[in-house]
Amino acid sequence: MTRLSYATFGAMAFAMTAFPAFAGDPAAGESAFTSQCQNCHNVTNDAGEVLAGRPNMRTGPNLYGVIGRQAGTIEGFRYGASIVDAGEAGLVWNEDDLVPYLLDPNTFLRETLDERRARSQMSFRVRDEDTARDIIAFLTQFSEVEDDDAEEESEG
Repeated sequence: MTRLSYATFGAMAFAMTAFPAFAGDPAAGESAFTSQCQNCHNVTNDAGEVLAGRPNMRTGPNLYGVIGRQAGTIEGFRYGASIVDAGEAGLVWNEDDLVPYLLDPNTFLRETLDERRARSQMSFRVRDEDTARDIIAFLTQFSEVEDDDAEEESEG
């Protein structure tokens, strides 16, 4: 192996450890949402326009603005007690919490609430972490997520 190859390999290894993993692919997330999520959820803005999913889906809550929203708080939707309890305990949806929730909703709620009987009404599980991150990247475009850097610039 040449010196250049060692240098390139070393730079790649440093880059992989120095920076956080890419959060997900919104295009792949749209595809996953269409094939896996829209059977129960849609994304409908405040004007009533369906931006993703099927109109009039009522099985799961509207996912418009889900990133950054307190769990279990869509007015008029009948959530299960555990997700409401988690929201009241301070759960606000972000990537770090949505990934494990999408992978295993019951286990996530049981661990979050420290209650072995906690249950989610969402029985579906996303199969892998990459797909969960892709779905989250797709949903992020329908949410107002605070950008800490932009906030610091406006304060400075």
